Amino acid sequence: MTARENFASGAPWEPRVGYSRAVKVGRQVWVSGTTATAADGTLVGIGDAYAQAKQALANIAAALAQAGVTPADVVRTRIYVTDIANWEAVGRAHAEMFGAVRPAATMVEVKRLIDPAMLVEIEADAAIAAPTGDGGR
Repeated sequence: MTARENFASGAPWEPRVGYSRAVKVGRQVWVSGTTATAADGTLVGIGDAYAQAKQALANIAAALAQAGVTPADVVRTRIYVTDIANWEAVGRAHAEMFGAVRPAATMVEVKRLIDPAMLVEIEADAAIAAPTGDGGR
């Protein structure tokens, strides 16, 4: 059985709710829904969907780094916005990180996130390429 590694961001709600910022099993990494929360717990970019998306993506990059991968390893993202009219601003931030990677992606509008000031939440899944020399098996 492949070992499971859980990674925490240090946010107080992770143990309260019972989840990990990221989970790595074998060559796969899953990053939980991530918002524009700064290290001190404050929300970055209030009222600015682009700024919130940038911070959420930076938080995702930090979680991926903890798991030993990079944004280049991301194969899937899911983006939740509270107003689909913000799709271009959020999409621009996503493209700045993933434009060359071009993971499969979904963006949907949701009624509300856990904090009414949050405009965007993003999940990411990564797959680590097989080491060269084993034929990708």
